[in-house]
Amino acid sequence: MSKNCSLPDYAEYHFTIAQKFLYLLEGGFLVAMVGYFFYQSWAACVCLFPLLVFFLREKKKELAKRRRQELSIQFKDLVLSLSANQRAGYSIENAFKEAYRDMEMLYGTQSPVCQEVRHIILGLENNVVLEKLLYSLGVRSNEPDIMQFADVFLIAKRSGGNMTEILEKTAAVIEQKMETEQEIQLMISAKKMEQKIMNMVPFLIIFYIGTTSKGFFDVLYHNLIGVVIMTVCLGFYGVAYLLSKRIVEIEV
Repeated sequence: MSKNCSLPDYAEYHFTIAQKFLYLLEGGFLVAMVGYFFYQSWAACVCLFPLLVFFLREKKKELAKRRRQELSIQFKDLVLSLSANQRAGYSIENAFKEAYRDMEMLYGTQSPVCQEVRHIILGLENNVVLEKLLYSLGVRSNEPDIMQFADVFLIAKRSGGNMTEILEKTAAVIEQKMETEQEIQLMISAKKMEQKIMNMVPFLIIFYIGTTSKGFFDVLYHNLIGVVIMTVCLGFYGVAYLLSKRIVEIEV
């Protein structure tokens, strides 16, 4: 097992070179589409540069959230493995070493949970207190379940509680929460699709009318009043987009 452990901050996300290129293209296309449909001016794309910055920032938030969710799911399986190893008679420190093998088979060596367990094992080998390692993971993950587990583990370790029972109950709570979240996401999946379609409707309307009725929107382009009107419309569209996004984001 490699001892090279990174310590990612799960609240932040850094693009790979390939991702940066892909999302710059995607964001550039978005800016070009807004500049054309709302202003019919390539010069407007320069003024809309903050939109590209906003897009990249939101994409980072989305990917960071997805990575935290992935870690949370994997952490639940880690707790189950730790509980089984404890029941088999392993100390909690050795239970982590055995659990690493399970996580490696389930998710692969480059998975977030394997990276974190490697760091925990390395810390234990260097006489770092396990409670401190778990607390560090809880803070960096920004996941309430992991932070609560670190707090409960600390209290149980100091008070001499039944660690096996605590691990089982923790895994059950996390699993129940995830099942509830999955049910909610399943129920609102249709609404999310509707949201994505509705986000495209203004562009489709402008494209359709502009194609079938040449010159219909000419009065709104290349003059001060038209620019002001389209800017106000773009502002309303932006507010509607952000509201629709918040409505379909339900946290458990």
